[in-house]
Amino acid sequence: MSTVPSFLRKAMPPAPAPRGPVNCGSFGLAVQGASWKYDLQHDRSENFLLWITRGQGRVIVNGVRRGVSMHTALYLPAGTLFSLELPNTVQSLYLESPAGLTGQLPKEPLLLRVRDSLSQAELTGTIDSIQRELRQRRPYLDEAIEAHVALVGVWLNRQIREGTVDSPKETAAGRLAKRFAQHVTRDFRTPMLMGDYAEMLDVTPTHLTRVCRQSCGKTAADILTERKLHAARMALEAPKPSVQEIAKSLGFASAAYFTRFMQNHTGLSPSALRSRSRHRV
Repeated sequence: MSTVPSFLRKAMPPAPAPRGPVNCGSFGLAVQGASWKYDLQHDRSENFLLWITRGQGRVIVNGVRRGVSMHTALYLPAGTLFSLELPNTVQSLYLESPAGLTGQLPKEPLLLRVRDSLSQAELTGTIDSIQRELRQRRPYLDEAIEAHVALVGVWLNRQIREGTVDSPKETAAGRLAKRFAQHVTRDFRTPMLMGDYAEMLDVTPTHLTRVCRQSCGKTAADILTERKLHAARMALEAPKPSVQEIAKSLGFASAAYFTRFMQNHTGLSPSALRSRSRHRV
């Protein structure tokens, strides 16, 4: 029971909302054994930064596929639909930070081609500093981490000023793909099918499918399926909630239909996936 007098409690500011942890390090190590977490179309509640130091691959951001290579920085604010197509030969660092941790981070996705060696060293050094702070866990850890993430935000904004942003050419197809991606992040937990999204966007399902395939190599149905599949697999990483509750939360009419969906796309039932995840840990 609280010992704070009621008249003081009314005057006290609300407690800050709990934030998730900051994570960073080698991206390859982070995805070992669970590449699906980044291969599938999904959005995250955290801000995500990928810094490629060697190799090349592709990414899909808001329904548009882009190439990435050495000294490319990809910044994705929380809520951005994306997936990564990176071979094992790619070397990269990553940083995940809770939304709202600092006001310095940009609000829009960025793909930066960084050619200046000093700028390259700055970003690598800042991520290394965050990793060192997390490992050593010295006093004032939270304050140090927030300051370093703010420095990453300063670095990103400086890169915008210096003209390293590589933006895709604005096209009608790209705009439609982006709108569809935004609707998917908002509504993928509903029973809506791809045709429902097309109707909402005032286009035919055939046109939406063609546009998405042109923009990213996936159909509109593929994108929606992957987003549901990612959410399902993330939920099955934990012992709760039940399979029936997960199915309901993702808009499936029944647990049986959800089970068929998972078996068709993974070869395993939800229970088998949950068991395998538990044994992996």
